Amino acid sequence: MSYKTIVVNLAVDAEPGPLVKLAAEMAHRFDAHLIGFAAADVPPLVATGEGLVYEGEVMQVKRQEIEKRLAELRDTFEKLVPHSISSEWRQHVCGPTRALGLVARSADLIVTADGGDDVFRALDIGSLVLGVGRPVLVAAGNAEHLLGKTILVAWKDSREARRAVSDSLPLLAEAKEVVVATMEEASGEDVRNSLADVAVFLEQHGIMAQTEVFAGTADGDGLMAFARSVHADLIVSGAYGHSRLREWAFGGITRSLIGENGISRLFSN
Repeated sequence: MSYKTIVVNLAVDAEPGPLVKLAAEMAHRFDAHLIGFAAADVPPLVATGEGLVYEGEVMQVKRQEIEKRLAELRDTFEKLVPHSISSEWRQHVCGPTRALGLVARSADLIVTADGGDDVFRALDIGSLVLGVGRPVLVAAGNAEHLLGKTILVAWKDSREARRAVSDSLPLLAEAKEVVVATMEEASGEDVRNSLADVAVFLEQHGIMAQTEVFAGTADGDGLMAFARSVHADLIVSGAYGHSRLREWAFGGITRSLIGENGISRLFSN
């Protein structure tokens, strides 16, 4: 398995340079086709006590502002991606999460940075991860490289974690050290057997991994502390959540990982 098509999502209100460099480096590493992508939308008309905000003329101005910014992002993407890398650009005046979900149909991997709060201008990472059906790599803040020297696989014997291990095989194969770890208050035989099976699976793909059980209640702070203790520069994790009244409800660890900005994370669902 390899990543043959990578989509990099550029937020309209963020500096694109570091993320483009990171994605281009990954495309070069895996000999992948790179799709640069950006989207934003004009908020709809809002009724207030004084009437409608964003009248037609105002909305047209805002759309032109978005189109200008998308053109700037395209220019940055095309300047920073070497000609030796197969690449293309796509953009939409549309909600970023929905539009990226459509583009991702033809991709093996999505690369993005942390989302913002404005759903019209920033990606909702949680909704994307749970709905897109593709692995999502969320780069650490302003990172220009994904070294992947030490990768921590946050293991839980679940469908999501198994998908995450399979989806991250190209990165795991290039790592110098792979640690498959789970957090348990007590290490029973079932836990040890589960980790051993993952290690055997990885070994069959030519990847030697060490397994760890670290004591404690499963939470995001504990996982991050362990990640830093093994000097991980990438965390691979299943994303656990479900749709509730159109809002994504997450378990504590997934919420913490989405909010973490110091270490790159790869999510699968």
